[in-house]
Amino acid sequence: MATPAQLGLQNATSPIMEELIAFHDHALMIIFLISSLVLYIMSLMLTTKLTHTSTMNAQEIEMIWTILPAIILIMIALPSLRILYMTDEFIKPYLTLKAIGHQWYWSYEYSDYEDLAFDSYIMPTYFLEPGEFRLLEVDNRTTLPMEADIRMLVSSHDVLHSWAVPSLGVKTDAIPGRLNQITLASMRPGLFYGQCSEICGSNHSFMPIVLEFIYFQDFEVWAS
Repeated sequence: MATPAQLGLQNATSPIMEELIAFHDHALMIIFLISSLVLYIMSLMLTTKLTHTSTMNAQEIEMIWTILPAIILIMIALPSLRILYMTDEFIKPYLTLKAIGHQWYWSYEYSDYEDLAFDSYIMPTYFLEPGEFRLLEVDNRTTLPMEADIRMLVSSHDVLHSWAVPSLGVKTDAIPGRLNQITLASMRPGLFYGQCSEICGSNHSFMPIVLEFIYFQDFEVWAS
């Protein structure tokens, strides 16, 4: 989860989030190099009183500033497309979980299990235990198995919502009358926090999401 004064992204707990962080650093380095080069050239042009005649009409320079941006765009596009295909649908997901947004709580349905569904409300401050986080804790945590491919179906009962868990690298809109699908997986057990990321009314900021990833055998015991 995020910490006070944090400037970077949250620590990754899924392969997709690891790739997103690597792509962020890759793109940021390209932006830094381009900005440094442009600032250097601008400073040279502003500080010199001489004019190089060949820079005003030169085919070589025009070819360079046409081909070089194309190469840079390809360097950005290739890893971006790789991540896009990584987020595609799993062929055989281990589990299907449906999340439905309401004003102002989430309800969850485990499609592979009978009668396994519940609502998840924000935990009032006076019910919090030591170590639990204000405005992030819920009364019913969503329990999932770690190291498993999980299909997530997201919809809404009333208005637009958005189901987002930053450390897993997932975020999708919950739209009334429509099912959006994402895939998620966690490589380690633990608690992972998210929130509704689409303004949905007066209590929009009181719709936290808590995922608890546990081992396979523990999940089967919990689900039974």
